[in-house]
Amino acid sequence: MVPFPPDTLADAVAMLALPLLLAAALGDVMFRRIPNPVVASVALAGLLRQGLAGGGVLGIALLLAAAVLLGGMLLWLRGALGGGDVKLLAATALLLPPALVPVQLLAVALAGGVLALLHLALRPLLRTLNADGRPRGALHRALRREARRIRAGAPLPYGVAIALGTAFVLIRPEV
Repeated sequence: MVPFPPDTLADAVAMLALPLLLAAALGDVMFRRIPNPVVASVALAGLLRQGLAGGGVLGIALLLAAAVLLGGMLLWLRGALGGGDVKLLAATALLLPPALVPVQLLAVALAGGVLALLHLALRPLLRTLNADGRPRGALHRALRREARRIRAGAPLPYGVAIALGTAFVLIRPEV
């Protein structure tokens, strides 16, 4: 487990990925795209973390990330995840000790469920916002854009769930 605050250099490298996860989530919310440089940076941070952790876990972590990528690609083929989500999920699997990847996948799934419920709950509220059609600030415009996406049946910004689930596993206190 990655303790918070970090105890080792490997843990500190994993913590440096938190702003990258935020960037991925924001990109997904605003543009429904997760920038490839962000995903590549997360993957590089994960590789560095695994290398610094020692103990020969780099090979296991790479195999596990490949398995996550393969599973994500199957979900992408079925239309359940976007391509950027699949890449981000595989990259984030490298940030964690291999034993915690199943916990991460569960945390991501739970965060995705909360995100879906939030979208459903916001539908009625978003229909009533700014009925006169004039924008009232950047946040309001973003909410209006999101309301249009929800009404159009656009996909959820699942990068948010991936970022939240991974961040939870990275910083959760030891139990």
